[in-house]
Amino acid sequence: MPVKPAGKLRPKKVENAVKTEIEWLVDRHDGAPNFEMRRFRIRPGGSIPRHYHPEIEHEQYVLRGSYRVGIGKKVHQVKAGDSIFIPQGTPHWYKNTGKATAEFLCIVPKTEKYESIYEEEAEA
Repeated sequence: MPVKPAGKLRPKKVENAVKTEIEWLVDRHDGAPNFEMRRFRIRPGGSIPRHYHPEIEHEQYVLRGSYRVGIGKKVHQVKAGDSIFIPQGTPHWYKNTGKATAEFLCIVPKTEKYESIYEEEAEA
């Protein structure tokens, strides 16, 4: 399906995360041959624990809100309009300490195995 009307997707809880949802906007089921695009929402107090993907890079764009993202050993405060690159195999985490829901797009290469290795538990 080349167009998915807004409001037709149902967000799903992100595994191992707190107050975080994901929507698969474009994926292999739509016929996408190379990349998949997701939208994440992290509600206030929400987080995704430190993890990495051995063979998958991430390109991200912050749509709204602000949050902290750890990439490797550095912590960044990001806001709407910021772009983020996370190389494959790089540990990363997210934490929304603000009062508004944060939202970002995440584009990843299409792969047969989407492996996530978690290094810690989510913080509420």
